[in-house]
Amino acid sequence: MTMSTVTTAPWPAVHAERAALVADLADLTPQQWATRSLCPEWTVEETVAHLSATASTGRLRWIRSAVGARFDFALHNRRRLDEQLGGTPAETLAILHSKIDSTVAPMGDARAWLGEVVVHGVDVRRPLGLPTTTPVAVATTVAEFYASRDFAVPSRSNAAGLRLVADDGPFTTGDDDAPLVTGPTLALLTAMAGRAACCDDLAGPGVATLRARCG
Repeated sequence: MTMSTVTTAPWPAVHAERAALVADLADLTPQQWATRSLCPEWTVEETVAHLSATASTGRLRWIRSAVGARFDFALHNRRRLDEQLGGTPAETLAILHSKIDSTVAPMGDARAWLGEVVVHGVDVRRPLGLPTTTPVAVATTVAEFYASRDFAVPSRSNAAGLRLVADDGPFTTGDDDAPLVTGPTLALLTAMAGRAACCDDLAGPGVATLRARCG
């Protein structure tokens, strides 16, 4: 198996990705805010609130919340999300704006929380027809993390037995003789995170397998 190695400082990248998302969403209409994201249970506004919740919940509070929800993580996420919803979408966005530079996170590797904002950024931008401008080096850092372990999303499992090769950067993972999937780094990492729609941006004999694994 081969894998590229690129290092990007995660927290500065998290802050930059949050700031870019806030700027991109500043002029949405009410109808756009109500659009379903690629997380079908959440609208664009709710996805933004979820990002604010992640930036507000440290380890102990996360544990207490998960226990209080009896480890029903959909309920846990919903409760924390609801806390971050403003009275209007503009207020919800302002809450995320106030947390751009936060380094609060529930637990684990900071690259996981970089992946959180990158993937959810795609979740809201793609249905709205907005481009995502995540730098390739940042996307590569997330893709490498996702290929190395299952954390919050079954990304490593989704990529298992496939060879993923970026056509815009150095990211590669998987055995040379495995079915090939190629395309932009951002599409590869979001597909590993379970976004079937992003498989439309990929090519190769392994795409059908990767798409089928996207739940």
